[in-house]
Amino acid sequence: MTVVEALPRVTLPRIRRRLPVDVVDVPPLLFLLLVAAMIIAPRLISPYDPLRENPADPLAAPSLAHPFGTDYIGRDLLSRVVEGTAATIAGSFIAVIIGLVVGTALGLFAAYFGRATDSVISRVVDVLLSIPTLLLSITIIVALGFGTVNAAIAVGVSSIAVFARLARSEVLATRNLPFVEASEHLGAGHTALLFRHVLPNSYSAVLSLAALQFGTAILAIASLSFLGYGAQPPEPEWGLLISEGRNYINSAPHLVLFPSLAIVLTVMSLSRLAHIVRKKVG
Repeated sequence: MTVVEALPRVTLPRIRRRLPVDVVDVPPLLFLLLVAAMIIAPRLISPYDPLRENPADPLAAPSLAHPFGTDYIGRDLLSRVVEGTAATIAGSFIAVIIGLVVGTALGLFAAYFGRATDSVISRVVDVLLSIPTLLLSITIIVALGFGTVNAAIAVGVSSIAVFARLARSEVLATRNLPFVEASEHLGAGHTALLFRHVLPNSYSAVLSLAALQFGTAILAIASLSFLGYGAQPPEPEWGLLISEGRNYINSAPHLVLFPSLAIVLTVMSLSRLAHIVRKKVG
């Protein structure tokens, strides 16, 4: 037997089993790392100042000097897309945190205490679910005022009902398990039962929803900015960039194409991340 024959055979299934994630998960995760880099250090990636105008070169097509082209007043589109990443992602993060914290708390209390508490919270959740998300968000923004932060708050409030309903169903499935009842008979208080036993065994589906809801929040905030309720010019934000470029879609389609690609790729990557979270945590 030769040395080569004595070595263990490494097959593709074995390599896949040894990897922490599947091969198909690598591109989305790498893209999310790029998005994180654009948030942390945008000026290191942006070739130009995103607010600097160049009237001598408006609506330039993509080139080596301007990989994404320029907008109607000569601003570099790549720099504006990179700079706008932080505004869109930060707003989505605020929205998801609001929905996750408030919605999970409502669902937890409704399922654990039941009766009157469950009835009141469930009616509030039903009302929120009966109102279209975009309409509810616009109503809240009109009350609070325009801006990215207010748009994030509006989207977060509109997502509370989704988290509350899922958290309630998960807590109901955990509330009557034997180990929870045993802890209750041993004298554990409501706080210990809620945060030591019920919540840790109910959060996996909620975390998976949070990753998925992140992509939904990006679409919602970009939609609000596109309609003029979110970020205001000259702030570079993905939805606002699409709104500014729609007037030139025939002569300069790149103004809409590249911000749209940023949104689509980010949402698809986050959807894949939600799948990974659900598979690893669940």
